[in-house]
Order: sequence, then C-alpha cells, then structure tokens
Amino acid sequence: MALSNKYIYSAKTVLVFKNSPTKRAFYPLQSDTVDLQVEGTGWQLLFARLRISPPSISISLSQLNSKDFIVCSDQLFSINQQVEENTQKVISIKPDTLYFDFTKRVVKKVPIKLIQRVNFVKQYGIANEILLNPNFVKVAGPLEELKKINSWPTDTLKLDNVQSSATVRIALQHSVHKNISIYPSSVEVKMGVDEFTEKTVEVPLKIINNKNYNSIKLYPKKIKVTFLVALSNYQQVDENFITATVDTDEWQTLHHKQLTVTLTEFPDYCKLVNITPAKVDFIVEK
Repeated sequence: MALSNKYIYSAKTVLVFKNSPTKRAFYPLQSDTVDLQVEGTGWQLLFARLRISPPSISISLSQLNSKDFIVCSDQLFSINQQVEENTQKVISIKPDTLYFDFTKRVVKKVPIKLIQRVNFVKQYGIANEILLNPNFVKVAGPLEELKKINSWPTDTLKLDNVQSSATVRIALQHSVHKNISIYPSSVEVKMGVDEFTEKTVEVPLKIINNKNYNSIKLYPKKIKVTFLVALSNYQQVDENFITATVDTDEWQTLHHKQLTVTLTEFPDYCKLVNITPAKVDFIVEK
C-alpha cells in the first residue's frame, strides 16, 4: 500500500536542445544535467533510485530568438508528454532558468578529413583516390571558434579483409562545443579497391639546383623504379607519371661523392617498392 501512494522525488536527466535559433550562436552557461522534481508512486520512486528514468528531456530553444534565457517551467506540458509513465508528473525543474552566452553566428565551409582504419586482403589495396560526397562541411558558430577550424574529421571508418570496392556512409564527429553545429552530419565514402601487381619502369634522371650551370654527367642516366599498381591501372601508369631527380647541392654543399635519387612526382595510388640504384655516380666537366 505504501508503494502505491504518491511521492515527490528527484531524478537527474540530461537536456537535449531542439529548435535552435538560426541566426544566433549560443553557449549554455550551466550543465546540461538538471534535476526533475517528479510526482509518482512509490514503485516509480523505487525504480528511479535504480536509475530507471527518462534518459533525456527535450527543451525548445525557440525563446532564444527574442531573449537570452529559457524558463523550463514554461515547457512543463511538453516535458510531461515525454515521460513514459502517465502516472508520473514533472512538477518542477532545477535549475528552472537556463542562461546562454551569445555571439554573432557565422558559417564556414571546411574540407572533410576521412579517418580510416582499413585492412586489406593480401595483394589488395586502394586503386585510386578515395571520393567523399560531399567534400566539405558547413560549420556554424562564433567567429573566434571557427577561426581555429580548418577541417572536420569523420568517425573512424573501420573495415577488415577488404578485397572489393565499397561505398559506405559514415558519420562526422560530433562537435565538442555546444555552440558549434555542422551540416551535413554524415558523408558518403567511395573507395575503389583492386588487386595490385608489381611493375618496373625506367625513369630518366633530372638534375636540380645546378646554379653554376656545370656540365654534369650521371652514371647511370636512368634508374629503375619498382612499384605496386592496381591491375586496372597497369597499362596506364608508366614512366611519364614519375619524376626522379638528383640535387647538385649534395656535391657542392655537402661534398658527397654520390648523388641521392629522389622521386619528386609519384602516383598516390601506387606503392613504391624500391629504386635501383638509390644513389648514382657523376662527373663534373669543367
């Protein structure tokens, strides 16, 4: 009989904001957790002590279009509609008034940064550039905060034993600041996957930083570049996609007896295996 009686008890609940003002950036000046003063039966009081209570309550921010605070008691009817048990009744909220700090709201467009952890079946890999749709995200918030944002990361894309192309949708990371919002909240990722095979091409060497215009002969004049390339790109990728250079500063400044080969242009969708030789001999003719 005692458990059937009415009691007033307190239940902690997280606030979820909705109907945010479109032209004002806001920052709550208090915690998003409030105490609901609930009238219910002794059974409900028992369950509340066992943390069985509404996990969150939605609060409309439409009043912020004309003022800088929200009075929760003005929304008790809407709040009570969210309580699962009809016999429960929220009679008050602590704190009842929520205050917000406002600054001018601006919108900035920044590129999306894909965070990935993808493992492939042996001999398979990314065949070409990963495509994101859209490439950019719109970030809205205070100007000072947006100055610090140059890109926006996705959640981690986790795929294992991949051996075929895939198109997936992944969420963007949530903002850690309540006064910053993003749109859209997810992005489509198109990942072309193919089997890779080894290919070797001969690439002529180019001399850079020959400031005194010395006559320099390289031995050999060409080097062999071995790399892994997707089968679909095997015929397309040749020596024209690769630029190999040697820097005369190694001789003039560092006094090295050999020049190191560097690849200044190399396809992103290929995987370098080795360069032969990695260093070349040279003769300077005066």
